Amino acid sequence: MLKRQKNKANNDVIAREPSPDHTPKLDTRRQTNKLMDVNQLLWYVAHTRPRCEKKLLQFCERENLHARLLCYQSAHKYRGKTVVFKKPLFPGYVFLQMPADKRRLVLQNDHLANLLDVSDQVLFVRQLDEVLRALETDLEIRLAPTIGEGMRVKIKSGPLRGVEGWVEKRHGMNTVLLRMDFISQAAAVKLEASQLELI
Repeated sequence: MLKRQKNKANNDVIAREPSPDHTPKLDTRRQTNKLMDVNQLLWYVAHTRPRCEKKLLQFCERENLHARLLCYQSAHKYRGKTVVFKKPLFPGYVFLQMPADKRRLVLQNDHLANLLDVSDQVLFVRQLDEVLRALETDLEIRLAPTIGEGMRVKIKSGPLRGVEGWVEKRHGMNTVLLRMDFISQAAAVKLEASQLELI
């Protein structure tokens, strides 16, 4: 039976297809290996119609397709109370992993604007892994809707130790951009400058 799962920070909404009994077990110690399916399924980027991300995710769930909608927590105060919402980190985008013969099925969905083929699967998986890792922390994270010129840095301490990113003057030198080059956007993570080193 298809199960709806969330990561341990409740920030990543997933519709996952159950693995057949003959499928080899994945190494749980390696997040990247989790994202690269043993059957070499391909990643696609679904560009949805406005505010249709969750509807497309529900469609994928019904069709037993593996899909990810990356969400972050946003807190707002109403009449003295703090209310926490989950918002898509990359509005308008859902990431799908599926066989190529399922493209036609997804293209028939009314909530889809475009389905994009990911040319560099390895780079896409690595960058997706880094953003997922950031969402699993308590760090402040938000959307950086465009990518400009900057300097490449490596995070040398904290929960994202070893992750490489970019800093740009317009965002401040203590904001690291974890890029998703395929959609020309990034997740902006607030860190102390002392945690960074230039590469």
